[in-house]
Amino acid sequence: MKKIKGAVKIIWLLIGALLQLYSNCRAQAINQITNSFEQYRHGIVYEKVFVHSDKSTYLPGEILWFKIYDVDASFHKLLNLSKVVYVDVLDDSHNAVMQAKIAMKNGIGSGSLYIPVSLSNGNYKLRAYTSWMKNFSPDYYFEKQILIVNPLRSPDAAVKETAANYDVQFFPEGGNLVAGIESKVAFKVTAPDGKSLAAYMGSVIDQHNDTVARFKPLKFGIGSFMFTPAANSTYRAVIKAGYNSLVSKDLPAVGNQGYVMQLKDNGGPQLEVTVKSAGTTGGEVYLFTHTRQIVKVAESASLNSGSASFTIDKARLGDGISHITIFNSAKQPVCERLYFKRPKQQLFIEASADQPQYSPRKKVTVNISAKNTSGKPLPANLSMGVYRIDSLQHVDAGDIVSYLWLKSDLRGAIESPDYYFKNINAETETAIDNLMLSQGWRRFQWNNVLNNVTPAFNFLPEYNDHLITARVVTTATGAPARDVVVYLSVPGKRVQLYTSKSDSLGRLIFNTKQLFGPGEIIAQTNSERDTSYRIDVLSPFSEQYTKHTKPRFGLTPGVHKAIEEHSLAMQVQNVYAGNKIKQFYDPGVDSSGFYGKPYKTYLLDNYTRFTTMEEVLREYIREVNVVRSHKRYHIKVLNDNGFLDGDPLVMLDDVPVFNMDKVIAIDPLKVRKLEVIRDRYYYGPSVSEGVFSFTTYKGDLGGVEMDPHAVVLDYEGLQLQREFYSPVYDTDLAAKSRLPDFRNLLYWSPNVNTSMAGKNQLSFYTSDQKGKYIGLVQGITSDGEAGSQYFNFDVK
Repeated sequence: MKKIKGAVKIIWLLIGALLQLYSNCRAQAINQITNSFEQYRHGIVYEKVFVHSDKSTYLPGEILWFKIYDVDASFHKLLNLSKVVYVDVLDDSHNAVMQAKIAMKNGIGSGSLYIPVSLSNGNYKLRAYTSWMKNFSPDYYFEKQILIVNPLRSPDAAVKETAANYDVQFFPEGGNLVAGIESKVAFKVTAPDGKSLAAYMGSVIDQHNDTVARFKPLKFGIGSFMFTPAANSTYRAVIKAGYNSLVSKDLPAVGNQGYVMQLKDNGGPQLEVTVKSAGTTGGEVYLFTHTRQIVKVAESASLNSGSASFTIDKARLGDGISHITIFNSAKQPVCERLYFKRPKQQLFIEASADQPQYSPRKKVTVNISAKNTSGKPLPANLSMGVYRIDSLQHVDAGDIVSYLWLKSDLRGAIESPDYYFKNINAETETAIDNLMLSQGWRRFQWNNVLNNVTPAFNFLPEYNDHLITARVVTTATGAPARDVVVYLSVPGKRVQLYTSKSDSLGRLIFNTKQLFGPGEIIAQTNSERDTSYRIDVLSPFSEQYTKHTKPRFGLTPGVHKAIEEHSLAMQVQNVYAGNKIKQFYDPGVDSSGFYGKPYKTYLLDNYTRFTTMEEVLREYIREVNVVRSHKRYHIKVLNDNGFLDGDPLVMLDDVPVFNMDKVIAIDPLKVRKLEVIRDRYYYGPSVSEGVFSFTTYKGDLGGVEMDPHAVVLDYEGLQLQREFYSPVYDTDLAAKSRLPDFRNLLYWSPNVNTSMAGKNQLSFYTSDQKGKYIGLVQGITSDGEAGSQYFNFDVK
């Protein structure tokens, strides 16, 4: 008996040990997935950029005003990583018709774009991104559709729609159709004009032409249906997309083996996730969930008869979009889908005009308050635009809330994202889940994550200021040139010189400082040593583009009068207020040279004027000795220790001049001052035996010819901020002025910030344009709480 009891005890101990080992293996596998993900996430910072534009419809001759918010993609807090945001306006062929580089500070920046008169009618794409964001897919750039109407150009002829141009897509839940397992299948149909097809009927037909399912969209051409595919069968959908218009589209192939996931949300505190498999009846599956790259749930379950289930407490998920991924026992991702949880962390903005109706040229006072969900007043960084709406200019549907919580984490065009945040009911909940299903596999390449492979980054974050990139190659062969020192200068009265040494691929990076406005840049090597190289300055703007198309341009007959009114208003404003809308703020740049305070500054007007530069240097520049050897001039810098070896770095209006004969040939009567550094100077990869910086009166190089090997380019630095013009009618005389005021945009400010008490008050004046006006206030707090609010009034 004792032997039997001992044997039983040993058996139970073995079973317990095996169970413990089995449990440890499961825990180890899920921990490996979690640790790999955390390591991958901590090596990468993701940004989100949102642009608040003053409105969405423009005429050539008008100004597009905007404010930019740059936030951390995980927590939506303002991010001080990138100091430059790039803004493009693209046409249908991805040609940039307008571009700008916007200076950022603490995640905030603003700018404007003048709409050129040469543009054609059409829907254009306004997009914004940072240099760091160029390392990732352009699907995550900010994009917004704007309409430009040119009254001087006739609209292009309408393209006849054909059934073949309908875009039909199917998305099985989790990503797979597996024979014998019921799946929810989402679908989306886009019309030839780029808009979603709102109303249509569809049927799923098998290879025998038998109808096995029917479907129709719920919202924005998107819907879903339940479907159980059979083994060795193929399916296609037939859609009646319009009058006598049938579209046929094959469904994804049906696999005899694989995994299917189903998520059920009954409105309670928990989500039910069921995983079913064919071809594998046992083993482990792992559920891994993250919200904006923050791990929320990591669990494992056993397949029993090919089925496993998970229960997810919604409280464990973050607000917004969560990614739910299923891994098999080999830690391979087999299913994935998105789930949306409505955000609780929001900024509630109250904004209202002091009256519902005004006369022309009357003062409008707007009171603004900002609170959190519990009613606590908050200081917030806001922007506001007030404009007239009519049959041409509609209310701008996109706002910062729907963008940060929804659109920024999804690929492709999302129609009316604000719909999912308004009038929350059973329909909107179903519609947003259909939207999640229609996204397919997401941002991460799981093979890279699990194998701890960090992606290559070709673009650096502009953490300090704008980076100018270039490439130097050998002229004869075109091969990259390594270890070549290149000088990049910005001619002018302010000393701006930057140096860089090429890497093994010939790449150059110039760290500029407060480079504002349009001008020229000059890139060159030391012509006394290196003359066999070619320098190519690269564009900082992205050359990656999203694939989705914009809706085609079209005008209804009822908008012709509105176009005439807008065109007249634009012309009147440019004639009578043209000078006032072309004023810019002083950027307040540091005017000192890169070498800081010079050892000595010579103002040449304070000395006897000589006719040659050789006489100037010999007669009263104490820190220099001019010598002539082998029919060439050389300049030696003198300090307390004697003469330095080699020639100094000599600059004329910031441009290095390496040939000392050209320095001696400079006309001294055109030079205003000379700044001298009399010691050896290290600047980036360059070493100079002192620095001589000549500045002319006009900043135009004083007539000295550039080296023929130098590259001279027109280059616009960070955009100068334009002042928004808003007239003030605070006296009877001003109100009775006969100058017309035809503003449709009454007010724009990128800095409408609330105080610690959560309040702000501002005022502006109405114009001579009567009609209905709407204002949009939106922004974000330091904790990432975003909000927006509309208000309206009439001018009669």
